[in-house]
Amino acid sequence: MSKMLKASGAMAAATLFSRVLGLVREIVYAQFMGDTPVAGVFKFAFTIPNLFRRLLGEGALTAAFIPIFKEKEKTHGEIEMWRAANAVISGLVVAASAIIGLVMLGISLALAVHQFSEKTELMLHLLRVMFPYMLLVCLAAALMGMLNARGHFFIPAMGATMLNVVMIASVLFLAPHMGVQLSEQIFALAYGVLAAGVAQAAFQLPTLWREGFRYHWVSPWKNETVRLVVTRMIPGTIGVAAFQINVMLVQILAVWIDPRINASFDYAVRLMELPQGMFGISLATYLLTALSALAIEKNYPEFRATLRQGISTLLFANLIAAILLVVLAEPIVRLLFEHGDKFTAASTQRASFALVCLAPGLVAFSTVNVLARAFYALGDTRTPMKISLVCLALNFILAAVLITPLKQGGLGIANTATSLVNVGLLLFALRKKLGKLEMESLRGTLRPLALATVLAGVIAWGGWNYWEQTFGHASIALKIGAVFVPAGIAGGVYWLAALACKIPAAKEMTAFALARFKKSR
Repeated sequence: MSKMLKASGAMAAATLFSRVLGLVREIVYAQFMGDTPVAGVFKFAFTIPNLFRRLLGEGALTAAFIPIFKEKEKTHGEIEMWRAANAVISGLVVAASAIIGLVMLGISLALAVHQFSEKTELMLHLLRVMFPYMLLVCLAAALMGMLNARGHFFIPAMGATMLNVVMIASVLFLAPHMGVQLSEQIFALAYGVLAAGVAQAAFQLPTLWREGFRYHWVSPWKNETVRLVVTRMIPGTIGVAAFQINVMLVQILAVWIDPRINASFDYAVRLMELPQGMFGISLATYLLTALSALAIEKNYPEFRATLRQGISTLLFANLIAAILLVVLAEPIVRLLFEHGDKFTAASTQRASFALVCLAPGLVAFSTVNVLARAFYALGDTRTPMKISLVCLALNFILAAVLITPLKQGGLGIANTATSLVNVGLLLFALRKKLGKLEMESLRGTLRPLALATVLAGVIAWGGWNYWEQTFGHASIALKIGAVFVPAGIAGGVYWLAALACKIPAAKEMTAFALARFKKSR
């Protein structure tokens, strides 16, 4: 466990810094564009390069490539390992460049021959500027995956900080020079996205250079590693494509009903990404590398134990985060985003409602990431893909039914419900694949953890209401107190309750934290 906490903890620290900067970026965005229709159009336009980024970059490609990368290192040595990496990167550049060229040509032709509505035309112009980001972030994801496979977690996670710094700077320093209307200034964010992609990829290179990586062209055509990666990618790509297409269709529906839905929901997603990135993504990234090595050695008892420890740590960390996001959604959104004249009190109500509906799924979202990595480590990308397709169909149906009456809240409920179903199906399939999961000890901790979570939620709710009735939220200091006083008390009670109930993850994390504190002194 200590090795897991050390590796994932280093990544979590970097991710925390990055996500805090990400929150600062969203605070700047909120003051700059609020949840206006222009904000909704920008966020929708940015979804499209993200679709292809996940197809070719940090989703299917890294999941397929890292186990092969590790296997090459163990069985063929570093020279062949780096050659395989260069072949995959070369293929990635060719594929991404071809897609970028076709998409940008198609957008230019569409704008030249057809008169679109003002909203659609703005979206297409923004998309044309941002689409090359796909290649940059795909390269960054591949480089980060290589560093993770070599045992580096802190530096790759810190790469996202460069992205956030550049995007914040684009609002503060570039936007004022882009015009006077928000529809003109919004292009500063689009150019900032491109610059951020360059910064994130370049940030990985010094550490990779010290590891011995030197890029040179290796023809991807008829390359055995590229063929194997593509073969393993196809099922994962279908699943990721289905997910992103689902997101895009839902956002199109939202833009048609009310463009503010996209903006409000996106602010809620960004808030939930802080704990999800710190614990869910950090653990999942570590586990893909660790479980891949155990699968290669066919050490399945240790494979199960490592997976069980990862899920135990995830549950302990994310349950408290989820209940605090639900109970304190309104004061959190008010503190972070309600500044200036773009993000109003009504905007706070819309975004906090989305967060209340989305945050209960935090544990499920993170667990899906961890369980999917277990399948990828075993060389099975088809099973998660099939389950993903079923859940995405369910998500779209629920979103389509709920978006009209509940708007952004409907999207949150659909995502939460679908993720719970996804976890259940993945656990069932993994049990069949491994014969047994040996999760009995984990199930024994669920009841005391659930009781501790409920207790913390009640304390946080009572503390916030007392604060509101006694002090209100008229100043920034009072807004800070409305969040951190009840959250701090509730979090402390949760931790002590978990220790009293002898929850293994609580004991391990406390011992780890104390050891780090003593070492720092």
